[in-house]
Amino acid sequence: MLATHSLNRLPAAERGITIGDFLVPIRIGERMSARLRHIALVGIGAAFIALTANVTVWLPNNPVPVTGQTLSVLLVGGALGLRRGVLSIALYLLLGFFLPVYAGHAQGAQNIVGFGPGGLVLGALGGYLLGFLVAAALVGRLAELGWDRHIPGAVGAMVVGEIVIYLVGVPWLAAAAHFSPAMAIDKGLLPFVLGDAVKLAIAAGLFPFAWWLVGRRADDR
Repeated sequence: MLATHSLNRLPAAERGITIGDFLVPIRIGERMSARLRHIALVGIGAAFIALTANVTVWLPNNPVPVTGQTLSVLLVGGALGLRRGVLSIALYLLLGFFLPVYAGHAQGAQNIVGFGPGGLVLGALGGYLLGFLVAAALVGRLAELGWDRHIPGAVGAMVVGEIVIYLVGVPWLAAAAHFSPAMAIDKGLLPFVLGDAVKLAIAAGLFPFAWWLVGRRADDR
């Protein structure tokens, strides 16, 4: 509790409110229960991640593609907060068992774990997919504490999310593809640093801008 308190940047009355709470138009929101609004936001978040997952560029001799997922996961986590963000990622992962919503239109549990000739095997991209859950939880919680309302805090939250994705994804890739640690870093991290820095900058800039718009809308009433 002390750690959470030290990270908090909001007065008690605003704690837990994220930009996602302002995404549903007022006229529509007034006709919906709070639970229905939460369900709608979780579904929209999962659909957004599915769309960006299939913006895919495969690198030569690399099992890990460049996708828009990292950006969308950070945006969904920050916009929806911890619980809704995690539920949105979980829904996306569940949909991937039945629909081609993973990167490169892939689907099926074998993208995380599956069964091979020797028994249970890991999917090369499974660590990144599970890392999305942890990243959404952390970024979402930091957003609930107000980190996303100003540029420095938004950058910090997005950096935390990015690091977590790779902390889970790269070791998993090494185990699944039988890479050495150096090879896993070479294949699963280094090619994406520049692109992810751009995605991080976009995400970190969008949140303070969105909060500025919300403030302007409130002032115009």
